[in-house]
Amino acid sequence: MGGRTYTIGGIVLAVAAFLALNMFANQALTRFRLDLTEQRLFTLSDGTRNTIRAIDEPVTLRLYVSRSLASRLPSISGYVARVRDLLQEYEYAADGKILLTVIDPEPFSEEEDRAVAYGLSGLPLLDGESTFYFGLVGTNTLDDQEVIPRFTPDREEFLEYDLTKMIHTLAQAERPVIGLLSGLPLDGRTQQAMMTGRPPQPWLILERMEELFEVRHLSSLSLERVEEDVDVLMMVHPKGLSDTVRYAIDQFVLGGGHTLVFVDPNAEADLNPTVPGLPPLPGKSELEDLLAAWGLELDTTRTVGDMQIGADVQAQMGDRVATIRYPMWMNVPSPLLDREDVVTAELGNLTFGTAGALVTVPDAGPTVSPLATTTPSGAGLVETEMVGPMADIERLVREFRPDGTSYVLAARIGGKAASAFPEGPPLSDTDTTGEGTGEGEEPGAGEGAGAESGSEGSETPGEPIPDHLDEGEIHVIVVGDTDFLQDQFWVQRQNIFGQSIPIPISANGSFVINALDNLTGSGDLIGIRSRGRFLRPFTVVNELRQDAELRFREKEKELLQRLKETEARLSELRTGEGDEIVLTEDQRNAIIEFTEERVRIRRELRDVRHSLRKDIETLETSLKFINIGLVPIVIGIGGLLAGLHRMRRRRAAMRAGAA
Repeated sequence: MGGRTYTIGGIVLAVAAFLALNMFANQALTRFRLDLTEQRLFTLSDGTRNTIRAIDEPVTLRLYVSRSLASRLPSISGYVARVRDLLQEYEYAADGKILLTVIDPEPFSEEEDRAVAYGLSGLPLLDGESTFYFGLVGTNTLDDQEVIPRFTPDREEFLEYDLTKMIHTLAQAERPVIGLLSGLPLDGRTQQAMMTGRPPQPWLILERMEELFEVRHLSSLSLERVEEDVDVLMMVHPKGLSDTVRYAIDQFVLGGGHTLVFVDPNAEADLNPTVPGLPPLPGKSELEDLLAAWGLELDTTRTVGDMQIGADVQAQMGDRVATIRYPMWMNVPSPLLDREDVVTAELGNLTFGTAGALVTVPDAGPTVSPLATTTPSGAGLVETEMVGPMADIERLVREFRPDGTSYVLAARIGGKAASAFPEGPPLSDTDTTGEGTGEGEEPGAGEGAGAESGSEGSETPGEPIPDHLDEGEIHVIVVGDTDFLQDQFWVQRQNIFGQSIPIPISANGSFVINALDNLTGSGDLIGIRSRGRFLRPFTVVNELRQDAELRFREKEKELLQRLKETEARLSELRTGEGDEIVLTEDQRNAIIEFTEERVRIRRELRDVRHSLRKDIETLETSLKFINIGLVPIVIGIGGLLAGLHRMRRRRAAMRAGAA
C-alpha cells in the first residue's frame, strides 16, 4: 500500500514539476530561443540590430490583428504567429526603444475605426459581416507615420526587411538625398499618358527609392552644378547632355561625389520615331567621354547575349509558336555576381535585357571591379540592329554563337581619375536649352519638377564658381543596362484580395537600393534586403539544353540552306508556257531527292530534341533518387551494419564469459 502511495505521489509531483517548469520557462525564458532554420529566419540579422541600436527616440509599433478571425483562415493563422514572434524579437533587442502593442480591432469598435483611419486594408470574409485586419502602424515622437496595410504570406521572405525598413525610416532624422538625372520616364509621365489623360504610373524602382531616400529630380537643361547636399548622383540613360551638364557631373565625381550610372546600347524604354509607318527604335546612351575618363567604355554597336543564362520566351518559329531560349534577356545567377562586394554579396539572380558590354580602358588609372558578368561558355555579342522591335528572333537564336568571353555587365570603379575636361570648364553654354534635351528624356524632368530642381542646382548671381578639379578620387557604380530598371524585368504583380501586390522575381530592385545605400554610406539594410530567395537555375540542365540547341540550330541551318539551294535549282530548271508548268525528269528527280533529304533531316532534328528530353529526364530521375531514395537507403544500411556490429560484440562477450 505504501509503495503504491509513493508511486502515485511521485507521479503527481512529477506532473506538477513539469507544469511549473513550463510556466516558469514561458514567463522567464521567452528571450532564449534556438533557431535551427537554414536561413536563420527567426534570428535578427546584424543589419537589423545595427538599425535598432541607432534609434535615438522611441518608436511605437501597433500590430492590428483580428485574433478571433485568424483561426478561420488556415493559410494566415500560422503567418500571424510568425509576424508576432518576430516583432517581439525586435522589442527584446531594442531594450525599451521599441514599444510593441498588439491590438484586436473587433467589429464596430473604436480600434477598428483607428485601423481604417491609419490606412490598413481589411479583408472582408465570406459571411459578409466580418473584416479581417492584419497590418502594422509605426510612429515616432515627431508624429511621423509608416504603415504596412496588410501582411501577406507572399512577402514572407521579405518580412524582416519590411519591418526594419519601417524602423529605419522612423528613426532617421533626415533621409539621404539622391540626385536623379534621367532620360527615361521613371515617374510614368510618358507622352502617351499625357495625350490620353491617364494618371502617370511610376516605375516601381522609383517608388522604392522614395521610401528610403529624398529623390531630387535634376534637369538636363539647366544643371550647372550638382548641389553639395546631394549624397549620390544617379544617372539613367544619359543622352544629349550639354558640355555644361557633363562638366558639372565630371566635377561632382572628381570632388568625391558618389555616383550610380545606368547606360545602355539599346534602351527598350527609349523609343524614338523613325520612318513613318515603321515602329520606333530604341535609343543608346551617350556618356563616352566621362566613362572613358573613369576607365570604362560601353560598346554601343553590339549587345551582349548568353545562351547559358538566357530567358525562355515565346517566339514565332516558321509556322508555329515555340518556347526558345532567348540569349539577349539574361537571368544572371548569384555565382556570376561578386560575392565579396557588399552590394551583390547576398543577392539572388539579376535580370538584364539587351545589355551592353563594359570594357576596361587600358592604363586609365581607376580600378574597375566587375559586379556582374556573363558565363564564358555561353556568351557572345550581337549587332545592336538585330535586337530592335523588328528583330527576327528565330534568325538571331539560330545564328548566335558564344565566343568564349565573359563580359562585364556591371562594375564598381574606384581610385584616382583625371578630368574629362583637361582644358577646364566649357567657355559658354548658351546653347544648352536647344541641345540639352534628349528625345528619350523623362517627361517632366526638364519642365515642371525637373526644371525647379535644376534651377536650385544652378549658379546664383554673385556666387563664386568652384575651382576646377584636374583629378580626384572617384566612387562610381556603372550598369550596362537601363531595361534592368523596368518593372517587367524584375517584378510580377499579383492580385491578392483585390489589391495589386508587386512580387520581386529577381533582385534588380535590391541591387539598386543596395548600391544607393552603400554609396550613401549606409549598409545596414543591405544584408536584410538580400535575404530573399530568388531564381536558382539548374545549370547542368541549362548546359544540356544549350548543347542540344546548338546542334539543333546547326541541323536547322543545314535544312534551310538545302531548301534554298533546291528552290534555286528548281527555278533554273523550270520550263513551261503561261500558267502551265512542265516538269522535266531532272526536276522530278530533284523534288524526290529534296523530299527524301528533308524527311531525313527532320528525323534527325526530332532525334536531337528526343535526346535532349532523354538527357534531362535521366538527370531528373537521378536527382530524385539521390534526394528521395539514396539518403534513406544509406541510413538504413548504416543502421543495419551498426546492429550487426552490436550483435557480434554481444556474441563475443558471451563466448568470453562462458570460457
